[in-house]
Amino acid sequence: MGWAEAVNRKVAATFLGRWFKLEGSGHPRERKNSYFLTEIRAGIVTFFAMAYIISVNAAIIADSGGPCVCDSTPDDPICEANADYLMCKTEVRRDIVTATAAVSALTSFFLGLAANMPVAASCGMGLNAYLAYDVVGFHGTGRVPYEVAMTAIFIEGFIFLGMTLLGMRQWLARAIPRPIKVATGVGIGLFLTIIGLTYSQGIGLITGSTATPVSLAGCAPEFRLDDGSCPGSEKMRNPTMWIGIFCGGIFTVMLMLYRVKAAILIGIILVSIISWPRGTPVTNFPDTPLGDSNFDFFKQVVTFHPIKHTLAVQQWDISGHGSQFALALITFLYVDILDCTGTLYSMARFADLIDERTQDFEGSAVAYMVDAIGVSISSLFGASPVTAFVESGAGISEGGKTGITAMVTGICFFISIFFAPIFASIPPWATGSVLIIVGSMMMRAVTEINWDYLGDAIPAFLTIAVMPFTYSIADGLIAGICSYILINTLVFVIRKLSAGRLVPYNYTEKDPWTWRVPGGLLPGWTTRLARGKKDFWRPYDHEGEHVVQDTAVQDSADIHGTYDGTTSSDLNEFPPASREKDMGETTTTPHHTKSN
Repeated sequence: MGWAEAVNRKVAATFLGRWFKLEGSGHPRERKNSYFLTEIRAGIVTFFAMAYIISVNAAIIADSGGPCVCDSTPDDPICEANADYLMCKTEVRRDIVTATAAVSALTSFFLGLAANMPVAASCGMGLNAYLAYDVVGFHGTGRVPYEVAMTAIFIEGFIFLGMTLLGMRQWLARAIPRPIKVATGVGIGLFLTIIGLTYSQGIGLITGSTATPVSLAGCAPEFRLDDGSCPGSEKMRNPTMWIGIFCGGIFTVMLMLYRVKAAILIGIILVSIISWPRGTPVTNFPDTPLGDSNFDFFKQVVTFHPIKHTLAVQQWDISGHGSQFALALITFLYVDILDCTGTLYSMARFADLIDERTQDFEGSAVAYMVDAIGVSISSLFGASPVTAFVESGAGISEGGKTGITAMVTGICFFISIFFAPIFASIPPWATGSVLIIVGSMMMRAVTEINWDYLGDAIPAFLTIAVMPFTYSIADGLIAGICSYILINTLVFVIRKLSAGRLVPYNYTEKDPWTWRVPGGLLPGWTTRLARGKKDFWRPYDHEGEHVVQDTAVQDSADIHGTYDGTTSSDLNEFPPASREKDMGETTTTPHHTKSN
């Protein structure tokens, strides 16, 4: 491995290494154990874990019919047998394959380049289903036409951008209580696990049922009943499931145990190669009309499908759709905010990039802006909103710590535009076990939750439980935040009414929380601009001297190491030595840094 170490050292010594803060670059805040070749491998792993989105997103959005016009008849009101409509729908699906790859390439690349985050982005699962089956509806039977929905997504992106520039998204990320933020990573781990266990994106070990919410599955598709369940005699007999478990799961774990580089990537490639030949029990191309169509597409290997139907289809005349347009806009807005915020934060914590003093991560504002712009761009391509992807955890587990990981993923998505037949043919059972493995790794954060105080523990548990059971990161965050507010507000009221005599058991163990954002609600650049500073994007030399208003919260937080009188931007923009100088008095205790 001498050559690899030499390459890592040479790259770290360049401008590229210093920009991305690779270990050995000499940057004051270089990221430990971040190496150029490791970042490349991590980016490829992230791509393979996310590659399913190319075909899955296209299939889901195509169910809405896109901009295709349905000439309905009494016998066929939603054009389920209309040949012309179905042909148009097929073209829309191929359009979205190209659109998904292009949008993923742009957002992932710039998320890595600008924000230096090892997190890739693509069209969000859940948001695409909401778009296709609720907002637009199956074959256009929903609330608003497809073109109006694209307009709502376009506007949503600019609202995101405005909230980011004004510091609202950063404030939201910091104001969410610490137990909820820690639990988010654990909940996403379980969310990944349930994705990896299902049929559509995993090994097919579980499925929905009528008698119970979920049940044991593992049968071949031809044996599945109308309700999606498996007959008892066929459970656990699907060969693709066993290939996924042993070749994609156990084999990958053994490679990881012996610290084999690219273990996850090797597992995905092995299962894919086994599943591509036709005529085998584990083929990804069965002898069905759909299998024939997919295999014909796979045989093209290299092809480019230009977007014909879904490019720039916004409709700004929303007369007759006002209330439904507003509902769709608001829903897209809050779901994407919670989804992206929770995912970015949990991935940053998984990569050990969280500053415990500010409960924020470096480059958060830029990451949110890239995501916001990506949302609007996705609507121009006719796709659903983009968001940070939890599958980025696969690359982080391979050692990805910098934006190079996301840039490599973006480059892979760009290549996939021309190799879509190959990358869209990775079977779900090739990535299912990988998602389960990553989910198990993300569970380690559960020990950081404050289980001693129920006011922290119950909201954290609800966050963890609701995410996988509702198949929604946003719903889990809503459950956790609302329960936290309700429980702790009641405790506060009772304590005040009793003059402090009635306090819960273990109340002194409660994690500290404050709505006050260090440095104020608005970002520093707004204050500098208001004072007439020409280079308002650069902080003052003395910036970082903030008087802490609530000394009780400060003292409590100093003990726990979760609150400090400095802003995230202060910590990001000053090297450690100058930071201590600019902040005035610095004590020798690790968390007790106060200004005069």
